[in-house]
Amino acid sequence: MKKDVLISVYNMEIGGIERSLINMLESFDYQKYNVNLLIFHHVGEFMSLIPKTVNVLPEVRKYSVFRKPVTLCIKEKQYSLAFIRVVSKLLAKVKSKSRNLEEGAGYIQMQLTQKYSSFFIPKLDKEYDVAISFAWPHDIVANKVKAKKKIAWVHTDYSKLEIDNELDLKVWNQFDAIAAVSDACREAFLSTYPTLIKKVKVVENITSPNFIKKMAEEELPLNREKSNTFNLVSVGRLSYVKGFDLAIEALKQLHNKGLTNIKWYIIGYGGYEKEMKDLISKHDLNDSFILLGKKTNPYPYIKNCDLYVQPSRYEGKAVTVSEAKILGKPILITNYPTAPSQIENGVDGMLCDLSVPGLVKGIKEFYQNQEMKDILVKNISNKDYSNSYELDKLYKIISL
Repeated sequence: MKKDVLISVYNMEIGGIERSLINMLESFDYQKYNVNLLIFHHVGEFMSLIPKTVNVLPEVRKYSVFRKPVTLCIKEKQYSLAFIRVVSKLLAKVKSKSRNLEEGAGYIQMQLTQKYSSFFIPKLDKEYDVAISFAWPHDIVANKVKAKKKIAWVHTDYSKLEIDNELDLKVWNQFDAIAAVSDACREAFLSTYPTLIKKVKVVENITSPNFIKKMAEEELPLNREKSNTFNLVSVGRLSYVKGFDLAIEALKQLHNKGLTNIKWYIIGYGGYEKEMKDLISKHDLNDSFILLGKKTNPYPYIKNCDLYVQPSRYEGKAVTVSEAKILGKPILITNYPTAPSQIENGVDGMLCDLSVPGLVKGIKEFYQNQEMKDILVKNISNKDYSNSYELDKLYKIISL
């Protein structure tokens, strides 16, 4: 008899977590599992990529508020939940300031919003064999879903995350198992929550090479205005964490060194867009550092670049780095704490110092050394990046 699985996610906007989920759903064993997808708010370009074998549950109106503008919540007459959002924001500012957390207010606001909203939103009626909370915070599955077993996912480096750890631990304790996307991610999580060691297992992001290669053929490639343009591509949310400010500064320095035919394309969106545009204009890079915005399908851009760059300050395990490997691209990533779990330096990519000079040096080396690029691409091409077997780890957790 098939087991009933529930997977929850906030929305299907373009992002690494959502992309990882699509890849996982592409590979799930639907002969053994009925997969139900609980999307809190039915929006996002990835809605159309959900496999037809997945049962998408109807939207629960009160679940849809977490990432909507407060003004929209008020317009929809969800007054109590809008009030909670406002109060949570004020409390989060106080908490983050008292703990000297420079970037923490937004994350703590998310935690408090979920905690207090739990008193006003309904529980799901059906009981599932297993419920998987795929995106943090995990309060909804912890408190509002009935399941014989509950699993929560860890996608980021918890040693860098500025949150209310005491409040967070109370939620994690309500889960039977915790899935981290890499060994480094697991170690970082346990450095923050050592008491959870028996619960944390590694289940890497699923990659589907056939799906990615097929998608890479669907759109037009980068528009090369000059035959000798050297194109860099990065994919990620426009946020401080992704290090795009470092990328802008690095490109300016490269141009100052005479490498003016280098262009850098960024695929993504987010709250850091204005700061980035201001910095791009300041350095007169409007024609060279190009924000492409949202792209449901980033793969043609990755496929047609000369170098894929991940300039992040920290990551769990960047999905797009694995996807760049599948598409046979040379890769440069900053040496953030979990970076060695992403690539083997000098074998299937290169690490550079997490700094502007580090990016400049790394990019310049790729630009000038075609032989090095050829060796890395050859090494990448000789590997099989399909890893649907990672789902066996999840199935094992479910069956325990």
